[in-house]
Amino acid sequence: MNQSENKGAEYDFYGKLSLKKAIPLGLQHVLAMFVGNLTPLLIITGACGMGVGSEFADLQVDLLQNAMLIAGIVTLVQLYAIGPIGGKVPIIMGTSSGFIGVFNSVTQVMGGGVVAYGAIMGASIIGGLFEGVLGFLLKPLRRFFPAVVTGTVVLSIGLSLIGVGVNSFGGGNTANDFGSVENLVLGAIVLLVIVALKHGTKGMTSASSILIGIIVGYVIAAIMGVVLPTTAVNADGATYTKAWVLNWDKVAQASWFSIPKLLPVKPVFDMRSIVPVMIMFIVTAVETVGDISGVMEGGLGREATDSELSGGVICDGLGSTFAALFGVLPNTSFSQNVGLVAMTKIVNRFALGTGAIFLILCGLLPKLAALVSIMPQSVLGGAAVMMFSSIVVSGIQLITKEPMNARSITIVSVALGLGYGIGSSSGILAHLPSTVQLIFGGSGIVPAALVAIVLNIVLPKETA
Repeated sequence: MNQSENKGAEYDFYGKLSLKKAIPLGLQHVLAMFVGNLTPLLIITGACGMGVGSEFADLQVDLLQNAMLIAGIVTLVQLYAIGPIGGKVPIIMGTSSGFIGVFNSVTQVMGGGVVAYGAIMGASIIGGLFEGVLGFLLKPLRRFFPAVVTGTVVLSIGLSLIGVGVNSFGGGNTANDFGSVENLVLGAIVLLVIVALKHGTKGMTSASSILIGIIVGYVIAAIMGVVLPTTAVNADGATYTKAWVLNWDKVAQASWFSIPKLLPVKPVFDMRSIVPVMIMFIVTAVETVGDISGVMEGGLGREATDSELSGGVICDGLGSTFAALFGVLPNTSFSQNVGLVAMTKIVNRFALGTGAIFLILCGLLPKLAALVSIMPQSVLGGAAVMMFSSIVVSGIQLITKEPMNARSITIVSVALGLGYGIGSSSGILAHLPSTVQLIFGGSGIVPAALVAIVLNIVLPKETA
């Protein structure tokens, strides 16, 4: 059905919509992705030792501020396009969670710290340019990425993140009180609130259930800080602050307004990080093709054109390079918002653009970034276990978009069994060169993607 036949300008990408109507519709999209946009940055800066309580905690606040600004800018480019950059598609862009597994591996190899984060930025600059080139070449390459390949990639991304979400649910596996009753109860409350609102309410409350669940988590953590002890003694006799305690001093010390800094972290160009991250950018291009295809089918009732796919992937790549210049992890299409478009059918460009402008405004307010940065890991985990698992479901939906046959079952089975299996049990690669271990170990996403792509090329298609 042609979308213009629907019942309002909000259902038409180019429709003229009043600001009064556009703001709440745009805000709905921001609410759906706000937490997910900052979650990867919180996880990776934490893994690099740049989180709450570290000497680089102020830098983390700057990066969170930049992440909101960059997401808004790149979203506007995707919606309105600058020449060939941008697909003019109803997509919200944000910090990708798909890179978490690979970046965790890079962090371990580089030894953590600001140097490791710099290596991630250097690799993201190169990888984003590489994906931009892939976008220009997308038309002849499109046949290599059918739904069974894109779905397998998305599925492996979700599987690789479930463990990360559970670790956060317990308070963070580096915390002295990891798995404590307080952390588990706090995470469970957040998860229950999200589920209850998601399925017990409608409209904006349902769409923003994750954000509301996080807010409830903050309130509960604040109450816990008043009625429960906030410190404990570990096995070595040292006193520590419990992981769920809110550090309000960090918010108080943050300024109200600040101009984002260019190159807050010096990029480090190291092949140990560049090679696996470049491969991940190929995977990201595949996922973006899937997201754009899904949003055009679900929101506009038609297939995406070659120019829409090409412009979208180019924006994905160059937007990620732009993000790295501001110390932000790669920016890609947000699957949560693809689901929101498919559910509401609201695709109006101006409405989504107002949401992007709201993100830019948030990026200029360090106090807001500081407020997010003190989020207890268990609160984050209560939301993350559901968000990351939903990626698995999205992958399954893509795989089953077309009827399954023996060929597609083989592609998915071998890619997950061998590709993802090797990645998630990387000890099997212990006797191979370190470069091979870095590329194929850790997350399982890269080997699963490569196996799926190769099998799709070499296996003969079944005749009807």
